[in-house]
Amino acid sequence: MSNVNLAVIYYSSTGTNYQLAKWAAEGGKEAGADVKILKIPELASESAIASNPAWAAHVEEATCVPPVSLVDLEWADAIIFSVPTRFGNVPGQVKQFLDTTGGLWFSGKLANKVVSAMTSAQNPHGGQEATILSLYTTMYHWGAIVASPGYTDPVAFSAGGNPYGTSVTVDQNGKMVEDVQAAVKHQAKRTATVAEWVKKANQ
Repeated sequence: MSNVNLAVIYYSSTGTNYQLAKWAAEGGKEAGADVKILKIPELASESAIASNPAWAAHVEEATCVPPVSLVDLEWADAIIFSVPTRFGNVPGQVKQFLDTTGGLWFSGKLANKVVSAMTSAQNPHGGQEATILSLYTTMYHWGAIVASPGYTDPVAFSAGGNPYGTSVTVDQNGKMVEDVQAAVKHQAKRTATVAEWVKKANQ
């Protein structure tokens, strides 16, 4: 594979999407991509974070992860987003970041980026598909190319069968219900592969 730059961008309060991002990074590296894991900055107050021990623990765990910047979006040939579901939509932190991309969009610097998305929720019908699709709406405005996993590998079925992007249910103890590691890695490899095709076509 030619050297594809893959940005794995996540937002997570208690760590689920951080874990998904790490698995995606592994898959991207296995496909030969140059990978960065980047976090969307937290906007919640310190008191809100401190009120949830799991949230506070993840914030501490992720201090080593650099925050995403617009420079990272320009660098990337491929982008995988991993974000939790908030009422069938993306979290406010994610929307705030996406709203800063207007300058890059206006100058055409987001066109033909290959993108894919993953999500989590506390129940199987908690808006997972809607969250991914709402994120893809922004990507269509960018002129990006969506590389959904579809059913291109049987691992999709063991991971819950979401064709739009890997999604996982998280129980009350913060544990993932489905085994999605293989599906995440497949999705990352597929995204990197499609990005390679696009990059070669534009050379």
